[in-house]
Amino acid sequence: MAETKLVHSPLLTYASMLTLLSFTPPFVILMWYTNVHADGSILKTFNYLRENGLQGLINIWPKPTAIAGKLIICYALFEAALQLLLPGKRVEGPISPTGHRPVYKANGMQAYAVTLITYISLWWFGIFNPAIVYDHLGEIFSTLIFGSLIFCFFLYIKGHVAPSSTDSGSSGNIIVDFYWGMELYPRIGKHFDIKVFTNCRFGMMSWAVLAVTYCVKQHEEYGRVSDSMLVNTILMLVYVTKFFWWEAGYWNTMDIAHDRAGFYICWGCLVWVPSIYTSPGMYLVKQPVNLGLQLALYILVAGLLCIYINYDCDRQRQEFRRTNGKCTVWGKTPSKIVATYTTTSGEKKTSLLLTSGWWGLARHFHYVPEILAAFFWSVPALFNHFIPYFYVVFLIILLFDRAKRDDDRCKAKIAKVDGRVDQTPLFYKKEKQVDDWKVWQVLEIVL
Repeated sequence: MAETKLVHSPLLTYASMLTLLSFTPPFVILMWYTNVHADGSILKTFNYLRENGLQGLINIWPKPTAIAGKLIICYALFEAALQLLLPGKRVEGPISPTGHRPVYKANGMQAYAVTLITYISLWWFGIFNPAIVYDHLGEIFSTLIFGSLIFCFFLYIKGHVAPSSTDSGSSGNIIVDFYWGMELYPRIGKHFDIKVFTNCRFGMMSWAVLAVTYCVKQHEEYGRVSDSMLVNTILMLVYVTKFFWWEAGYWNTMDIAHDRAGFYICWGCLVWVPSIYTSPGMYLVKQPVNLGLQLALYILVAGLLCIYINYDCDRQRQEFRRTNGKCTVWGKTPSKIVATYTTTSGEKKTSLLLTSGWWGLARHFHYVPEILAAFFWSVPALFNHFIPYFYVVFLIILLFDRAKRDDDRCKAKIAKVDGRVDQTPLFYKKEKQVDDWKVWQVLEIVL
């Protein structure tokens, strides 16, 4: 099971896994409580817990309810039906270490459009009020927490008894298998890809749905939508639209092509994405901020520019891979590293690494505009409280860890660069020199 090799020391790895398994569920509830019932004040929530202890957490933890279950099930079934039934182009994913190549149906943009049009139409014609979702948000998160844990146990058992492909196996440690997952490409039947559903159609789609929900709820509360909420919602919706436009490219990323279906990915997308990624908008529902037209436009334009750069980074890499390097980047023939590696079956493969355009600035430069975009859809809340910026801090930690895991994985995978052994295959060679810029060095310059 190659993908379960530890990036960090065993002590740090197990400590981080147990910490996340134990503390992320209550953190989701505390995030909801702070934004909805504590005026966005971490200090208020802290004082409440200090006075009431563990019983205080139990008291504020909403019980899963029938209405929350119905909302989740209806949404999940609707998205599953769109994933299966909407037409889409046939797309092949990357070849796995065992030689397996997954096949997908690229209909994410259609599903995204149908979802938002349906949701907004139900509200517009008075059939369903999205404010109901906000009013039961704590119950929904609580139901998702426990329901998704059960789902992850299902994935663990499925990986043992009925794996969907040869890209599966056990590490021999139940905690590692549950946390990281047993299967790389689990499916139900031949066509229903579980990770596409959890990551894209449930998690990322819920980001857009909840962004709209928060707008509707604020309008219901105050009779208007603040300019800060509009900027936040527009930027989030543009980012999610970019994601679904580029969804086929996402299937080549670490989330899908390297991380197995376990607690880390699946519980994260089913629970953490709708609760934490949307938290700046959740905060603004009851703490509206009046930015003024000029400041609102500045933030909006800066955020849109960052989202575009993030998209263009991914577009350059995707086009480079699609044409096998026979394309132009910024009007020039791209420079590249030709690297060889050996699969688990002993087959020799060649990989091209783009070192031009945005990818000539840093190996993981696309993380820089992504972090800045997150800042710009959080900053409409201004600086009365820290809670709207938690997602930005979390994203920085997540992407730095992902950059390290990606670098270490590639170092282990790729043995030769340009015909010679190179201990740092992800570093760029310019005029026979190794340029070891990483994403954090670019961040130091930008910030």
